[in-house]
Amino acid sequence: MPLEQYRPSRFNLMPTVTKNIIIINVILFIATIAFGRMGIDLVDLLGLHYFQSEKFHVWQFLTYMFMHGGVAHIFFNMFAVWMFGAAIENMWGAKRFLNYYILTGLGAAAAHYAIVYYQLQPALAQINSILSDSSITPSQFNEIAEQKTMLLNAPVVIGASGAVYGILVAFGMFFPNTLLFIIPIPFPIKAKYAVIMYGLIELFFGVANFSGDNVAHFAHLGGLVCGFLLIQLWKQNDRTYF
Repeated sequence: MPLEQYRPSRFNLMPTVTKNIIIINVILFIATIAFGRMGIDLVDLLGLHYFQSEKFHVWQFLTYMFMHGGVAHIFFNMFAVWMFGAAIENMWGAKRFLNYYILTGLGAAAAHYAIVYYQLQPALAQINSILSDSSITPSQFNEIAEQKTMLLNAPVVIGASGAVYGILVAFGMFFPNTLLFIIPIPFPIKAKYAVIMYGLIELFFGVANFSGDNVAHFAHLGGLVCGFLLIQLWKQNDRTYF
């Protein structure tokens, strides 16, 4: 059966995994504010730090995608999880949808830090070279070592956007001709074209790397590409399903 002709036998407006993803994100968002007033920084603990940072922990690969930095950030991400994720979960079922969501979030993190690694390594190599110079004074050593620590601790990623882009590409592949209204475009656009448009936008801003832009554009692209590859893999290994 062609993908665009597929219709689930029963549509649940708020299926289990979609609902629980939203609930967990909202709870952690409220907890971030509440704990912040007590001097506890949950973003620092649960956000994804660079793997060479002293603040990095393995669990952050999972927890980062349930953390958000503001009301607009969490609102638009959770709206997208519900709007597009509900349709995908109704089609796939809870287990496959949850696996897909987590894997695309991990793919987004991997893509982002592959770029961060490429960007940081020249500076880190220079700093390590200076630190290995026996002629520098102890005060200089401490100052440069502190700069290295700040450099490694600086990049921290939070948000469900990578997984959301994974959901978006799945929606575009399974429901390609669904019309979407996207602000500020004054006319409806098919889902398959919307996915391409968002991918190109993220690629442009990621490459442009404008000053002051703190959005992890390559994480978004990583989630999108990871989602596309997963669907292709599952399609090959599960032809009767697709």
